[in-house]
Amino acid sequence: MSLHSNVTVSHGEPLIFDLGKPGRANTYFSDGHSADEFVPATYLRASLPLPDNSELDVVRHYTRLSQRTFAIDVGFYPLGSCTMKYNPRVNEAMAALPGFRDLHPYAPDELAQGALAVMYELERALASIFGMSAFTLNPAAGAHGELTALFIAKAYFEKLGQGAQRRTVIVPDTAHGTNPASAAMVGYRVISLRSDERGRVGIDALRAVLGDDTAVCMMTNPNTLGLFEDHIMEITAAVHAAGGLMYYDGANANALMGNARPGDMGFDLMHLNLHKTFSIPHGGGGAGHGPVGVAERLVAFLPTPVVSELDGTYALDFERPEAIGMMRSFWSNFAHAVRALTYVYANGGEGLTRVSQLAILNANYVRAQVREFLHTPYDETCRHEFVVSAQDLKRETGVKAFDLAKALLDRGYHAPTIYFPLLVAECLMIEPTETESKETLDGFVAALREIVETAHANPQAILAAPVKTVVGRIDETRAARHPDLRWRAPV
Repeated sequence: MSLHSNVTVSHGEPLIFDLGKPGRANTYFSDGHSADEFVPATYLRASLPLPDNSELDVVRHYTRLSQRTFAIDVGFYPLGSCTMKYNPRVNEAMAALPGFRDLHPYAPDELAQGALAVMYELERALASIFGMSAFTLNPAAGAHGELTALFIAKAYFEKLGQGAQRRTVIVPDTAHGTNPASAAMVGYRVISLRSDERGRVGIDALRAVLGDDTAVCMMTNPNTLGLFEDHIMEITAAVHAAGGLMYYDGANANALMGNARPGDMGFDLMHLNLHKTFSIPHGGGGAGHGPVGVAERLVAFLPTPVVSELDGTYALDFERPEAIGMMRSFWSNFAHAVRALTYVYANGGEGLTRVSQLAILNANYVRAQVREFLHTPYDETCRHEFVVSAQDLKRETGVKAFDLAKALLDRGYHAPTIYFPLLVAECLMIEPTETESKETLDGFVAALREIVETAHANPQAILAAPVKTVVGRIDETRAARHPDLRWRAPV
């Protein structure tokens, strides 16, 4: 069965455990010898069921699986708020340089000057691009960055003697989905703020929930509807007047570079998803990089270590008495820092500005065509992404957003984000990114249009999708409630 024109796979690939045969490869000791002659007994297990495969078995198995996997190198990924742009190969070449690749994370500073320079220069670049006083590269990914920023906010209020008072975090319903979870993990009470009819934060509604208990207001701008919060200066002023801090979720920063800076908007804290905006491979749970930026009054609370520079010499600085401590082992996802800095230097200031401009242009190019056959609840110029609703299509044909997503798989496209944000019924959130060509965008629009037309003419054909993929439609409810996540040895 062909997933794509150059990838052919078959059904029924067995698990690696089921491919091997006893004695095929895992013979580590010659006759008459056993493991306890070479390994202390305290390190031995009574049973350790490992697959017994030849090298050829393993290579072919994982190669076949890789050919079934959709990837940005294979096709278009219009995942809203995920920024699945192309990852330039020069980034990988830089990250694979032996001096970076082989460096031990505990190497002393004097033997790691190149790596420390990368971290320092990336931190300074991010501070400049986004208008913050300083960044930490410590957080591992976006939600981890949110957690870090909220710990910083908590430490700040405790220093002011307001830790017991400031217990509330305000999260608009157009913010990124992990914001309320991060706030709850830090111990804050979360207030969800409904958007106004324009899909933005209403200043009067915000003022109604602000008070002496307000700690942080967490916002994504542009928000998850793809709309820029055009009253952002009033919003940040109102939160600051109440004694709170403004937090910027950088999930949608691909729309901003060179055009606007969160620091200039009045944000006190922010995180970035370098794996999104700065073209680092991601998906499937990893790996990410979520640097956190802060305003001047919060710099002292950044997690340790930070990279300092004096007369061209770099060092890891752990002597920061007000710091919240370390948020992870080692200092950063260092290889991602190399990739991100490569991307910054390859594009330069003008290039990064152009990146965001093209991302906005591509999104509006697709939006202007998709609105012809799917309802656009916020019918105005968007930023880097936009949302459409399949609610009318569902009422007329029974075909839902979920079914459109499945049908796109049969046509060689990854599905967009669906059912988020929650305030749009039967929502599809589409983000083309700047790296896609007009031909790719036209092909995607044509495929989506054909699916909608087929839904009206023969809805069952869409309800049965996908039929051309290795795995067809599964029982999603059963998969969620009764997951089977690991292999078990036969009894």
